[in-house]
Amino acid sequence: MKKVRIREQSCITKNCPRIYQIVFVLLVDPMLATGGSLICATDVLVENGVKPENILFVNLFSVEEGLENVQKKFPDMKILTLSIDDYMNDAKYIVPGVGDFGDRYYGTTD
Repeated sequence: MKKVRIREQSCITKNCPRIYQIVFVLLVDPMLATGGSLICATDVLVENGVKPENILFVNLFSVEEGLENVQKKFPDMKILTLSIDDYMNDAKYIVPGVGDFGDRYYGTTD
């Protein structure tokens, strides 16, 4: 299987029950680069009744560009990040960062 890298995010799976009460969501991902994945995930939660102010996103590494993209769309969502790295390279990897976290975790490096 060949891995194809795309820059624009799209939601592959949307399996979320409709929320009919006040709930608080802890959303966790190791990295926030462009913010595309987080925006997709948050869109799904909001479409199903979760208010952005009731979402706390927790991660290890972020870059300012991604934080700004998310905050533009969801200014009331809370974000807790361990480290804000310098920038993203042309491949949209966080620099210095840790490389592709998914590849490292699942052992799927090219």
